[in-house]
Formats: sequence, structure tokens, C-alpha cells
Amino acid sequence: MKKIINQLFFLLLSGILFVSCKKDENKDYFGGGTNPVLKASSTDPQVLLQVNQSQPAISFNWTNPDYQFTTGLSSQDVIYTLQVDSAGANFSSPGLKEQGISKDLSISYKVGDFNLLFAYWKEDVPHNFEFRIKATLNGNAPSAVYSNVISMQVTPYLDLAVPLPVTGSPVGDLFLIGSATPGGDATGWNNPVPVPSQKFTRVSTAVYKITIALHGGKEFLIIPDNGSWSHKYAVNASTVTWQGGNFGYDKSDNFPGPPTAGVYTITVNFKTGKFAVTQ
Repeated sequence: MKKIINQLFFLLLSGILFVSCKKDENKDYFGGGTNPVLKASSTDPQVLLQVNQSQPAISFNWTNPDYQFTTGLSSQDVIYTLQVDSAGANFSSPGLKEQGISKDLSISYKVGDFNLLFAYWKEDVPHNFEFRIKATLNGNAPSAVYSNVISMQVTPYLDLAVPLPVTGSPVGDLFLIGSATPGGDATGWNNPVPVPSQKFTRVSTAVYKITIALHGGKEFLIIPDNGSWSHKYAVNASTVTWQGGNFGYDKSDNFPGPPTAGVYTITVNFKTGKFAVTQ
């Protein structure tokens, strides 16, 4: 009887080992993908005009990277990203623009939408840009493959999400006011504010910045006319955080200040209608 039990145990163990080995042999290993081939409907210089914003501008299409596994082609979702940057920047400049495109193998732009890709660069001036497609499997970085690069000269136009300030000379001015400013609760809301310490610097046509010490847990507003409460730049408090979000002209709520005291840089971009606060 003992011999029979030992034989049954051996057969059972052999079966388990066989199944285990078989399972190992059937593992699905990632085999990579091929670089997509990117094409544009035109590579001629593009001079974009606001009057044509609803007209077709350009389209891009690309091939599937055909991600491979040991069991064959991948059936998983491929995420595509159109990357745009200035020529020679190797897609690593501060102005790099990326637009995600899920699954599709093409994208078409109207003039207004195409112009948004170049919000970082000065308008009404021709710039040399490079375009490429980045493909990833389910958004995983190790699976990334890149297309060829297409070069194109584009002249963007000024397209504003929020009206620029018109006060001041020779350009519009902006000023910071509120309890988050150095005046705090005592005098922070006094109008006018001290200058130049609470005056923004205009760093481009539509971008303003200020670096200043702020109190924690307080609020602020941005005004275009120092000494006047006629107009203000503000936010919808429910849609922003202290670190940033959308702002607008004469909105109802104050900007939320950072939670802790420190020196912060506040940036407002009238092209995108976004503000950002960084320490």
C-alpha cells in the first residue's frame, strides 16, 4: 500500500511540475514596436490669421507602431501624442507642446486650434518648428517609440483667452493686492499698492510675472489700474487651487493664496487664461 501511495504522489508531483513548466513556456513577453511614419498634408510655411480661425489649416497622419508580444500583435490601446517644439530644441524646451490623441492615426486642425499649439512663442513672427508623434502602449513610458520629425515654419497670431490690461504706458500694467501680500490683513487691501514691489513684470505680449513674499492662508486679486476698483482679474474659486487654474476679467472670487508663507512667483498668461503660483 505504501508503494502505491508513493507512486501516486510521484505522478501528482510530476503533473504539477509539467503544468508549471508549461505555464512558464507560455509567458507573453513584450517585443517592442516600430517607429511610426508621420506625414503632414503640407509642409509649406503657414501664416496663421485670426480672421481664418474657423478654416481648415493642416492635418497629420501616421502609421501604427504594431507593438509586438511573443504571442503576436498587441490588442492593447496605443496612446499617441503630437509633440511640437522649436527647431533644434530636441523636444525639450520650456515651450514644448504636447497633445494627446487616443487610438486615432490622424488629427486635423482648424486655424484657431492649430494656433493654440504655439501660444508659448511670440506672435506675428515666423518661427521654425518641429513635429513628431510619440506612441506608447497604455501610456507606459518604457514602450515609447517616436516617429520621424517634420519641419515647418509657422507664424502664429495673438489669440487671447482673457482681455489684456489697457491701463499704463506704453503697455498695460498689472498690480497685486490683497491680504496675502506683504501688507497682510492690516493694509494688504489698501488701494493703491506700493510700487514697484507689487507691480507685475510683462515678460511677453501676454505673460506677466511677479516674485514676492506672501503670507500663508490668505487671498489676493490682480488689478489693472493701481488706485482703482473699477476692474479686476479674479477667479471662480470652486474651479482653481492656490497653485493655479483659470482666471478671468471681473470674475467674482479672490485668488486663493498659498497655504504657507514664503517667496512665490505668480504667472498669468492671457493667451491661455491660466495662472500659476510656484515657490
